[in-house]
Amino acid sequence: MIKTLRILGLILVVTSCNSNEKKTTDTAYNQEPSVLEASIKRGKIVYNDMCITCHMAKGEGIPRAFPPLANSDYLRNNQAESIKGVKKGMSGEIVVNGITYNSMMAPLGLSDDEVADVMNFINNSWGNTINNFVTPEKVSKL
Repeated sequence: MIKTLRILGLILVVTSCNSNEKKTTDTAYNQEPSVLEASIKRGKIVYNDMCITCHMAKGEGIPRAFPPLANSDYLRNNQAESIKGVKKGMSGEIVVNGITYNSMMAPLGLSDDEVADVMNFINNSWGNTINNFVTPEKVSKL
């Protein structure tokens, strides 16, 4: 009897493993995240590594020292300059939400992919809904 159960179990294992058709009921599990969602996820990692010290965890910045990224009119209205700033650094006066900032942001040494990802994260976080999908190609053109 035990021998018969072992043989039946072995047959079941062999036939199920050789199936050419993989069955799953959870289709959401098998779907890849959108390209934008994946970029935002990577961008959050870059932000937490490189930007959080000055611009803070919720993008609120440090008053009069480092501008906010959350609900930022500058970011919304100056996407190209913002991308250039992340890639190459920036200095000089800028006005963000009516407040003048005149500090320096050093170049961070990020790749075009990292700049695109962190911009996509920033553009879609803390109340920002900036409809500008940033690609590495856009970054390299700037």
